Amino acid sequence: MRKIFTAIAAIAIAATTASADEGMWLPALVSQRIADMQAKGFKLSAEDVYSINQASLKDAVVLFGKGCTGELISGEGLLITNHHCGFRQIQSHSSVEHDYLKDGYWALSRDMELPNNGLTVSFLDRMDDVTAVLLKDITDETPDRNAVISKRIKEMETSLRDEKSGIEASVEKLFYGNQYFLFVYRVYKDVRFVGAPASSIGKFGGDTDNWMWPRHTGDFSMFRIYADKNNNPAEYSKDNVPYTPKRFFKIERRGVKEGDFTFIYGYPGSTREYIHSEGVRYVGEVSDPAKIALRTRRLEIMQRYMGADPRIRIMYAAKQASVANAWKKWQGESGGIARNSTVEAKREYEARFNAWAKGTKYEGLTDKIGAKYAELEPYMLAYEYFNETVRACEIFAPKDKDYYRPIDEESTRAMLNAYYDNVDAGLRPPYFNEAVSSCGGVDGLVDAIFADQAKADSLYARSLGWVKSDLLKKVLAINGSINTLYRNYMRGQMEFEPDKAFYPDANLTLRVAYGRIAGYEPRDGVYYYPVSTLKGIIEKDNPEIYDYNIPQRLRDVYAQGGYENVPVCFIATNHTSGGNSGSPVINAEGNLIGVNFDRVWEGTMSDIAFDPSFCRNICLDIRYVLFLLDKVYGAQNILDELTFVD
Repeated sequence: MRKIFTAIAAIAIAATTASADEGMWLPALVSQRIADMQAKGFKLSAEDVYSINQASLKDAVVLFGKGCTGELISGEGLLITNHHCGFRQIQSHSSVEHDYLKDGYWALSRDMELPNNGLTVSFLDRMDDVTAVLLKDITDETPDRNAVISKRIKEMETSLRDEKSGIEASVEKLFYGNQYFLFVYRVYKDVRFVGAPASSIGKFGGDTDNWMWPRHTGDFSMFRIYADKNNNPAEYSKDNVPYTPKRFFKIERRGVKEGDFTFIYGYPGSTREYIHSEGVRYVGEVSDPAKIALRTRRLEIMQRYMGADPRIRIMYAAKQASVANAWKKWQGESGGIARNSTVEAKREYEARFNAWAKGTKYEGLTDKIGAKYAELEPYMLAYEYFNETVRACEIFAPKDKDYYRPIDEESTRAMLNAYYDNVDAGLRPPYFNEAVSSCGGVDGLVDAIFADQAKADSLYARSLGWVKSDLLKKVLAINGSINTLYRNYMRGQMEFEPDKAFYPDANLTLRVAYGRIAGYEPRDGVYYYPVSTLKGIIEKDNPEIYDYNIPQRLRDVYAQGGYENVPVCFIATNHTSGGNSGSPVINAEGNLIGVNFDRVWEGTMSDIAFDPSFCRNICLDIRYVLFLLDKVYGAQNILDELTFVD
């Protein structure tokens, strides 16, 4: 165990050698990065970034819901996040009569702010390295090692949890279980919708522009956190008052230019920077292409009905956006893996590792991992197919208010046929196979389940039961073996490259990333500048296309003249992932210059391999937010709350 801790400690020593552009660093360890950050232009101290003794930047950042980031921008609990992060809440308050998706909404007084059942925001109180506690007296040979660690984790989390005061605790493993960190959160449950622009601003460009640059999307929404009279978390009540934060961001209006220092603070969701070449090959050549094809068909069906009826467009807006987001991301990811020959690069690295590992305990390790991936692939692909087809059919789920049978019936027919045609019979639920046979084929089965909900429920319950008890059990068992091998491989990589800075993969815990404003060259002879402007919105404006049909008020304001160069978005070299949506983009002085919302399509493989030539995060310029609030929506009450840098 002493060797393990020595390897982990070596990460801190080597940290200063990493590129500023790559890495998602734990805030509690930011002191190990601060010299490099300051050398790149950062003006603040490590204590300004993360502190448990005084208010710091971490206290202005929240986990918004279960998968986005938000940041406080006033002393009265006002927060900003992405439009797509607040999309479900905006949709839930919308109707044909009051279409806040189409028209936008702004609460011009506190009593117009709308409650959102189930929406939470979480503040990180502290994070602690608990590796020594959890791994005390545990070795790789300890019987039931994982069960013992899981028991200790549960006990630690339970001992800290306090529902009355809103305290939640979570222990997360890093570096495949070589390190463990405790995260303690304070969770607020009364979060009210303050406002958002029209979707033709907040989602400008729709799926066509998603993941692309140049981008002209005003991707933001605003909410307010409410607390009890003592500023503590509380269930929704009309007696609650706006939360008073320990820290909030000041707004910088001077703008950005190429080369400026940028800093991201947020909750990136998932990365796999250290995986084996066979893991990369499966993602880029097998999994992504299969899922892209399935979602392409689902989107075609949804969009055809949505385009024909505004009521259906509203009903399926959030569902369509959710399906499309990953669909396009996977296209960029698989394309980037191929373009950069990432599989080949991983194999070359493994060859060098193997040469170094001869005669050590790591000899033959990469071959063992590769063999396990070969064993896993058919089961994993069958499991992913089930999730992307059978589980995607709404007929098998409780019907919500946003359900339209013709879409579901056509989509179910397409998905179940794809599942039956592309998954071997032995990897499909036996009951599903029997049902198809007894109905004379998949189409007959679809007719039967849409004629009898009980039959649909029975088919799904029995099929899902088999998937969980048989197929998933195999997937988890093989993955468990792979993860055990990865734990050793991770240690081996650290010993193989003792001067390299290793940062833990993202896992929806708070991280910092820093870089600079920078354009890029997506292909030969083309250079993308790092800033987009309102002029580009007007160039794309098209009243005949929903996602490009901007509000008339925005056209009218532009026609007044002098607004061509209003900044809309910018790109930077910060290492981000899903979950960083809504993250504050901060300048060298720690002031808010933008809101992160996307990555460029050519760089979405950064979850697996960060390429500094192509990997760029896309940010909403905070000056476009101010412009919209002032000139388009007249939300002076919001502007009056903000604090601007002199």
